[in-house]
Amino acid sequence: MERILVRLERCVGCRSCELACRVAHSYSGSLVEAVGERPAPSRRIYVEPAEGSPSPFLCRHCEDAPCVRSCPTQALVHDEETGLVVYDPERCIGCHGCLMACPFGMIQPNRREGFIAKCDRCRDRDRPACVEACPTHALVLEGDFLKRRRRNAVERLSRAAGWALGESPGLGVS
Repeated sequence: MERILVRLERCVGCRSCELACRVAHSYSGSLVEAVGERPAPSRRIYVEPAEGSPSPFLCRHCEDAPCVRSCPTQALVHDEETGLVVYDPERCIGCHGCLMACPFGMIQPNRREGFIAKCDRCRDRDRPACVEACPTHALVLEGDFLKRRRRNAVERLSRAAGWALGESPGLGVS
């Protein structure tokens, strides 16, 4: 599973991630139509103030997840293949044990699709809606972040060494 990294210094508190999450989990999938849906679509990401700055909070899909351990019916399971904590509303009895067990408060009551709402990393999409919607790239997929970091490091090194990007320094080729 590719983790979603949160770059706190980039978050401006616009809540685009929250809105995109609601639309992605709406019946219609359209912003215009989702606004009128009842009950309203639930969000799975929350922008909360932390020490005076906006901070996006989302499910961490913990490896040893307290929500999974607290679920008596295995409606929440840790999928070893994807690394996600997956919710099966058909197995849920609505006890909300998972809601109380989550140390981050990322599981919410939900009457719309079962008994709870939690991040599913937009499994039906190529990229999570919250990541796509973030205008400042405060939310970024781990792989994208690492690629960008490597590219920036190579560019800095190439400028410092005085060679153009794409050239092979030190190979003795003229």
